[in-house]
Amino acid sequence: MIVLATVAIVNLYVKGFLRLLPVIAGIVVGYILCLITGNVDPTPVAQAAWIGVPRFTLPVFDAAAIGIIAPAAFASMVEHVGDILAVGATVEEDFVADPGLPRTLLGDGVATSLAGLFGGPANTTYSENTGVLALTKVWKPEVMRIAAVIAILLAFVDKLGAAIRTIPDPVIGGISIVLFGMIAAIGVRTMVENNVDLKDSRNLFIASVILVVGIGGAMIQIWGNLQFGGMGLAAIIGIILNQVLPRSESGSEGSE
Repeated sequence: MIVLATVAIVNLYVKGFLRLLPVIAGIVVGYILCLITGNVDPTPVAQAAWIGVPRFTLPVFDAAAIGIIAPAAFASMVEHVGDILAVGATVEEDFVADPGLPRTLLGDGVATSLAGLFGGPANTTYSENTGVLALTKVWKPEVMRIAAVIAILLAFVDKLGAAIRTIPDPVIGGISIVLFGMIAAIGVRTMVENNVDLKDSRNLFIASVILVVGIGGAMIQIWGNLQFGGMGLAAIIGIILNQVLPRSESGSEGSE
């Protein structure tokens, strides 16, 4: 609750540069409070080196592993499309038209392929960043590029990585309330701006199912350890429902 209150106060009442950092301010205040109350173990930070290099490994092709991981790409693709739409609505630009989904999806794919070649994790768009954009109102491409370079450089600071890993769950929870709530709010705003008729029982049913599945954490066990859930599952269910449910006689464009 203190983290949530800090984010709200900084975003709504603080002036100047600090107003652009509500999320970081919330994390810092929450972390300091947890340090004071003894809810953070600083040992990993003390033991970590200042500079470290990731352990690079070459890929190993395994049919079983590919069979498990490859289907998950569809979830990332669905989330990517949703994020492009949400970010476009936030910054009031049509990214589906320019640069276009083929290019943005290709960017994700190339980044994931390069990461895999060196033993890194898969790349995906982070929906939480949409909430950060809405909070800070900072979204110039030049700023994003500078932030990306700084993030890459900070990744080599082991102590920072260790400190991030020691952030207590309540602090992450407070931030998540804001960021994930922003995602949902931006989704509602997008529907309103596109004149989606929520008086239509069909649209209301689809929206309610998407919200419950996405926010409720529903999960489908597909095969072995492969699970499919969260926003990816909610989006796919929404797409299927939109195609199979009969449309009203008025057939408004907003239902698309």
